[in-house]
Amino acid sequence: MPFDDFHVAHMTILGTAFLLALITGFVSRKTNFCTMGAFADWVSTGSTGRMKAWLLAIAVAIAGVVSLEAFGLVDADNASPAYRSSEFAWLQNLLGGFCFGIGMTLASGCGSKMLVRIGGGNLKSLIVVLVIALVAYYMANPFPDTDDTLYSLLFHDWIQPFTIELSGKQDIGTLVAGENHSSTARIVAGVSLVALLLVFIFKEAEFRKQKEQITAGLVIGLAIAGVWLVTSSIKVEADGEALQLSGYVQNWEFLSDSDEHKPASSQSLRPQSFTIINPIGQAFGYAKSGFDNALVTCGLMIVTGILLGSFLHAVITGGFRVEWFASFRDFARHLLGALLMGFGGVLAMGCTFGQAISGISTLSIGSFIAFSGIMLGSALTLKIQYYMIIYTGEASFIDSLRASLADLGLIPNSLRKLDPV
Repeated sequence: MPFDDFHVAHMTILGTAFLLALITGFVSRKTNFCTMGAFADWVSTGSTGRMKAWLLAIAVAIAGVVSLEAFGLVDADNASPAYRSSEFAWLQNLLGGFCFGIGMTLASGCGSKMLVRIGGGNLKSLIVVLVIALVAYYMANPFPDTDDTLYSLLFHDWIQPFTIELSGKQDIGTLVAGENHSSTARIVAGVSLVALLLVFIFKEAEFRKQKEQITAGLVIGLAIAGVWLVTSSIKVEADGEALQLSGYVQNWEFLSDSDEHKPASSQSLRPQSFTIINPIGQAFGYAKSGFDNALVTCGLMIVTGILLGSFLHAVITGGFRVEWFASFRDFARHLLGALLMGFGGVLAMGCTFGQAISGISTLSIGSFIAFSGIMLGSALTLKIQYYMIIYTGEASFIDSLRASLADLGLIPNSLRKLDPV
C-alpha cells in the first residue's frame, strides 16, 4: 500500500492505530475484558469465561498474522519489539513476565485495564499508570546527564549472560524447519495451534452462549492483527521503490527536502505490535519533551485510543465515576504493583497484550515463556492473597506461600502447613 507522501502515510498509520485502540477500549469496558480478572475467575471459582475470551483473542491474532504474513502483508521478522530475534532472552522473558503477573494482580489489572479504568474515572489507575510510565521510560532511556538506564543499572550485567544466541530466529517455524522452510512451518504450526485453541474454547455450550465474551475475543484479536497489518503494509514511494517508513527515515537526508514531519526515530516506524507498557513509557517521554510531535508514535496512539474508547463507553452508559484508594494499604499495594508492571513489562518485552497476544501471534518462543511467567506470577499471587484472607491472623506470608506453591504443584504437598481451600 504505497503512498507518495511520507506525512500522509505516517498519519494514516497513526490514525488507524488510534481507531483500532478506540474500539478496543470501548469493547474492553463494555465486556469487562480483563486478563487479571480472567486469572482471578479461574483460580478462585474455576470460571473460565473471561479466560476463554482472552484465548480467543490469541487464536484470532495468530490466525490473522499467519494468514497476512503468508500473503506478504505482515512483516513480523523485522518487528518492534523484535519478538523473533535470534537473541533468546529466556530469563528476561520469564522473570519479566513473572514480575508483571504479580504486579497486575496487586494493582487489580494489567496496563490495558488501567487505561480502561482511567477512562471510567478511576484515579487509582491513573496513579498506577503514572508510576508505570516513569519506570518504563527509564528502563529504556538514560537518566539525565548519564548513560545509565534502570535496565543497565539493575539487570544487564547479571541477566544478559543467560541470553542464548541462536543460529536463526526464535519462532516455532524456524526452530522446527529451519530458515528455508520456516514460512510453511509457521502456517502449519499456526493453523494447528488455532484449531486446538478453538476446540478448547468452544467445546462447552456454556461459553458458546456468552456473546459478550466472544465479541471481546474477536474484536481484540482483530485489532491486534490490524495493527500488524497497517504498520507492515503502508509504505512510501521513493525513487521508484516502495519503502517501509523506517527505511525512509533512515534515508531522510537523501529523500526529503526538509526536516518537517521527520519522526525522532526510525525504530518506532518498523512493523509494530499492539502493546501497552512501553508506549505508556513513551507517553512520559512525549510529555517530558514538551509534547514534541516528532515523538508521536503508534504506541502513543494506542494508549490514547484505549483511554478515549473507555471514556466514550463510560459517558454513553452513565458509568463514569471517580474512585480513589480505600486506605494507605490499598495505595501501597497498587504502588508495588505498578512498579513491578513497569519493570516486568519492559524486561519481558511486553505485557498481557504485548507478549501474551501480540507476541504469541508471531509464534515466538520467548513470547510463550513470557506468557507462562505472567500466568505463574498472577496465579501464585492470587493464591497467596486467598490463603491470607481465609486464614486471617492464623497464617504467615510464608505459610501462605508454601500452600500456594503446593496447590500449583511446584513443591511437594508434604511441605504445606495450611489445609487446601
